[in-house]
Amino acid sequence: MKNIFYILLLISQVFYAQTGFEKGNDLYKNGQYDLAAKEYESVLATNKESAQLYFNLGNCYYKLQQTALSIYNYEKALVLDPNNAAALNNIKFAQKRTVDEIKVIPKVGFGKLLRDFTGIYPFDTWAYIAVGFSVLFLVLFIGYYFSQTGLIKRLFFVGMFIVLLFMLMSVASAFFEKSHFENERPAIVFAQSADVRSEPQNASSSIFILHEGTKVYVEETLDNWKKIQLTDGTEGWIDSKAIKEVKN
Repeated sequence: MKNIFYILLLISQVFYAQTGFEKGNDLYKNGQYDLAAKEYESVLATNKESAQLYFNLGNCYYKLQQTALSIYNYEKALVLDPNNAAALNNIKFAQKRTVDEIKVIPKVGFGKLLRDFTGIYPFDTWAYIAVGFSVLFLVLFIGYYFSQTGLIKRLFFVGMFIVLLFMLMSVASAFFEKSHFENERPAIVFAQSADVRSEPQNASSSIFILHEGTKVYVEETLDNWKKIQLTDGTEGWIDSKAIKEVKN
């Protein structure tokens, strides 16, 4: 009986999420962006999230001129779907509304090449690719084991060796991407303006000021302060209440 109750509860939650999402879409089409945002937020409250949901929510807040919330939700969409072309495009328009113009220092060397390669897919996709190669390796091994001629055996053996290399490469890429995902902590400034200080205390000197919508990366947390880094490499301490981490 309990299992039936949980199944019915799950079905009702899925149905509610779908109807809320669709209702939000209808409201958005009718230009009722504030009501659409509330519908999308109500779906998120049921712990149902998707890249499309965050993308639509970002569009609502963009229309409502709420820069930080629009960028934040586009970033949430990109966490779930890093190659979402629509989110990548719209976030550029939202960032044009921000006050701060921070340069992006491009990475160089082997680290950049490695990141460019492994960043093609998220870590879970690399894991699936590795599983696929492992299955192919098993098929080639079976072919090698049951082959009767030396030439065919050698072909299967060479194939096994190549597939094994690709499998190991996929596994390494999955671990590298997962580590990068877990260690990278992007955040969006939600305060209209916030001082970034040299030390985690109000008495320390202000290095610079950040404004709503600016993206930063959290490196460390100490009490009510967070050490952040900008895309140009500048670092400092900011009040925790002034920013909101994307992956929370």
